[in-house]
Amino acid sequence: MSFHFAIDRPRRRPSLTPMIDVVFLLLVFFMLAARFGQDGALPLAVAGQGATYSGPPRLVDILPDSQRLNGRTTEIDGLAAALAPLTDTPGDTIILRAVDGASLQRLVTVMSVLERAGFTRLVLVE
Repeated sequence: MSFHFAIDRPRRRPSLTPMIDVVFLLLVFFMLAARFGQDGALPLAVAGQGATYSGPPRLVDILPDSQRLNGRTTEIDGLAAALAPLTDTPGDTIILRAVDGASLQRLVTVMSVLERAGFTRLVLVE
């Protein structure tokens, strides 16, 4: 003898609409709340007509894993100190040359170090 107390109804699948709404609200919230980074500008001088260069050579070769100042390997921490005797003012021209295989990040790192040291006229050559 079998008793049935309720009528068997097919099970309803839960609606995904509220969950999708919550996901979109979170997406909008994080997009509006995110702080987008400011693009940094690197100080580069344009070499061309009328550009003058005076004083001793100041050529920084940027290699994939090191840098050379006038052909001598120099640590990145000592680059600004090695350039100091070669310059009269912070506005003197310093020529940067990226050698094959050097990444853009290495170039930016060297430029940032020189900028923090106060050098304002960096010229990038190919």
